[in-house]
Amino acid sequence: MSNQNMEAVNALRMLSADMINRAQSGHPGIVLDAAPMAYTLYEKVMNFNPADPNWMNRDRFVLSSGHASALLYSLLYFNQFGLTIDDLKEFRQLGSKTPGHPEYGVTAGVDATTGPLSQGIAMAVGMAMAEKHLAAIYNKPGYPVIDHYTYTLLGDGDLMEGLSEEAINIAGQHQLSKLIVLYDSNDVSLDGPLSFSTHENVQQRFNAAGWDFQRVDDGNNDLSGIQAALEKAQNTDKPSIIEVKTTIGIGTKEAGTNKIHGAALTDDQIKQLRDYYNWDASPFTFADSVYETFQNALDSKKPNYDEWQTMIKKYQAAYPEEYQRLMSDHLDTDGITTKYQPGDEVATRNACAEVLEELAKKNPQLWTGAADLSSSTKTNLQATDRFSADHPEGRNVYFGVREFGMAAATNGMNLHGGNRILCSTFLTFTDYMRSAIRSAALMHLPSVFVGSHDSIAVGEDGPTHEPIEHVASYRAMPNVNVFRPADANEMLASWQVIANTTDRPSVMVTSRQKLPVLAETVGAQVDRGGYILKDSKAGLPDLIIMATGSEVQLAMDVQARLAKNGLNVRVASMPCVDIFKEQPQGYRDSVFPPEVKNRVAIEMGASQSWYEFVGLDGQVFGIDRFGASGKGDEVITHFGFTPENITNQILKKMKVTVTE
Repeated sequence: MSNQNMEAVNALRMLSADMINRAQSGHPGIVLDAAPMAYTLYEKVMNFNPADPNWMNRDRFVLSSGHASALLYSLLYFNQFGLTIDDLKEFRQLGSKTPGHPEYGVTAGVDATTGPLSQGIAMAVGMAMAEKHLAAIYNKPGYPVIDHYTYTLLGDGDLMEGLSEEAINIAGQHQLSKLIVLYDSNDVSLDGPLSFSTHENVQQRFNAAGWDFQRVDDGNNDLSGIQAALEKAQNTDKPSIIEVKTTIGIGTKEAGTNKIHGAALTDDQIKQLRDYYNWDASPFTFADSVYETFQNALDSKKPNYDEWQTMIKKYQAAYPEEYQRLMSDHLDTDGITTKYQPGDEVATRNACAEVLEELAKKNPQLWTGAADLSSSTKTNLQATDRFSADHPEGRNVYFGVREFGMAAATNGMNLHGGNRILCSTFLTFTDYMRSAIRSAALMHLPSVFVGSHDSIAVGEDGPTHEPIEHVASYRAMPNVNVFRPADANEMLASWQVIANTTDRPSVMVTSRQKLPVLAETVGAQVDRGGYILKDSKAGLPDLIIMATGSEVQLAMDVQARLAKNGLNVRVASMPCVDIFKEQPQGYRDSVFPPEVKNRVAIEMGASQSWYEFVGLDGQVFGIDRFGASGKGDEVITHFGFTPENITNQILKKMKVTVTE
């Protein structure tokens, strides 16, 4: 390629280096060695429009190696995504648009929050799945409204994470031919040479998973070779990985070693780089010819955008319903009801399944996935096919036993836009998904994670399958709504909230065992998080009992028993503690009057989160040890979750004489 192209590549290198040097923090090794492939991808291959960074049909890019953020910000600066030189000078500073790792929603042009290694490639897999699925549903003859690629850049660290194996197998299984990976292969990891930790044959690994593999031997200089590989990858019928051999930290004395991976650049190293690249410009300044090179690349992309805009206007007129669904970020819940009546009994996993069926009929953009457990979690949609390479319009994804890959891919699908997807497994196995759930919360994504078999009532499968700390731990995670409905009515109301929640993920917790449908939960105020289920007879109550899920009926039984002992008791259902905590103080005080100090919480899980509501002098009937194997009812009794035991303990604490 021309000298102008290499000048632009070196501008990316030097701008990134100046950012890291000024911040005295960052990862210079990868930004120096990956600049040629990143430049080639952005300027020669990718389609995007910085004036419309959320354009539905743009090519997506996920920097899986999120520690290379300085390189991404340099690309976004030169490609006019709204970053200024002053923003770049604030790299890694509090409140800046250029945080230490890319953050979705903070910086225009960042398609995903990355940093936890390998989540990037898994999210890219999800984006490519969404592209394939939406194209099959929405594209019409003459209207290829969804037709783009998903790219990701990763390194050796990403490929060592176990998540990468899950992700690449999902991609190969579904023949995601529009997924292209650039692999920065520099044979160095943070602690030393790559040979210290692996001798894996990457080509054989990816070929075995059904990928196309190419290699560019001189990734430091061969821009034409990189471009040719990318263009070839665009025309395969498989997902593609391009191994690009590079020298980490090229241009410094520490090049090729781990010493340049994550150490801030010194003034001496900056001088070395300037000498190596014959770079005379002052820090953060560039010749007009550099800007012209990037501008010419942008100008060449504009016709693609303009043509699509013309097409989508015609599509909107021809297919208004499809267009509206594609562009909506809400689910329609109008008219969705539950068939269950007070006195019926149904497991909330089954009630969830029936609500999902109704939602899916009204919302073709909704699809689901499970980690080889859909027959147990009950999240499969009965009226649609399995998503596959041959049937990409299918709305049930069989992720296999790959919980982490499933959750991260789910985030990628929801990042893509134009669809909503949920995924499911047993609640105890959501531990494998925790980092992806956390990433969804960081990105304010409306991903939904369903965890069934929610308590010790699982029974015979024993403590390995009985969640204890899980609900409390997700409540402790910022920006997550955790729903634990008491019955079919609260399940319906929970989904009505989830359908209109677009700024955070939801964790839906469901029961294996049947639960009674309560008359008091009709019209449940799940949108308030918690509410008075059954009040005391008159005036302020002597005692407030709060509960969730299967324990709500237990709380009602205890209330009745306490009434016979002369106590005036209020029962509050708390299907979503997170939402309740966001309510105005006045509402919270109306449910839990501050002057009522006698408070009890009942939940078959960790007790820790309930002391916020019952106070240090309150009682929490929870479980702070692992479960046990046995028949579900017997295990529940063993742990004391019976009306008799809880009533007696409350009376003892309140020093009330038992009358029966």
